[in-house]
Amino acid sequence: MDLFNLKGKVALVTGTTRGIGAAAAIGLAEAGASLCLVQRPGSTNLDTFNKIKALGNTVHVVDCDLSDMDAVKTLFDRALEAMGGEIHILVNCAGIQRRAPAVDFPEQDWDDVISVNLKSCWLLSQSAGRHMVPLKRGKIINFCSLLTFQGGFTVPAYASSKGALGQLTKALSNEWSAENVQVNGIVPGYINTDMNANLLSNPTRLRQISERIPAGRWGEPDDFKGPVVFLASKASDYVCGELVVVDGGWMGR
Repeated sequence: MDLFNLKGKVALVTGTTRGIGAAAAIGLAEAGASLCLVQRPGSTNLDTFNKIKALGNTVHVVDCDLSDMDAVKTLFDRALEAMGGEIHILVNCAGIQRRAPAVDFPEQDWDDVISVNLKSCWLLSQSAGRHMVPLKRGKIINFCSLLTFQGGFTVPAYASSKGALGQLTKALSNEWSAENVQVNGIVPGYINTDMNANLLSNPTRLRQISERIPAGRWGEPDDFKGPVVFLASKASDYVCGELVVVDGGWMGR
């Protein structure tokens, strides 16, 4: 089990106030890591912070609006300072979604989704690479989507951002694997989170989706603790540029 031990490691995680990001951060803490949580300026949601604090782990919060690229460009350095100059793990989990038919999709919604879901991940990963590559150690985990592979309906910007994030994951892995920095992605299936509230509240879509999931249930945020710890730990040192699908069998059907 020492392969999965994260004691002495420091993780920077976005999207930690709820859902998958919160579960990922808590899972890393349970494996022993210290955490730097990224939250929106003015957020008063300290649930994740308090749960990690209760475990006895070091935990700090750094504010950042991930749609503000100037703020994103300073985020990694601010996190480094908060965590004493070391970050071993970056988890890009934050994301937004906008829905509209493609013929009516607003340009501003397109720009917002691409900025948060793709450009902020690129800038954070680039900053992480500048820190990790010279040290020849590090783990970067990008949260992708089933729409990394599929097109979806009425979510052209989201599908585009997540498709590109999958390719960015592979591109960075190609450059940095030889430097002992592993870059991988996690692909959630249909998960019981706020982002899927519209689907969960639509009886027809809920039935259609649920019937197609071989596991017989929607995923829960805690289903991602194991995959995140695996990709953040020594257990995955020869896993490079992979997109690990966690979907209850959806893609295999």
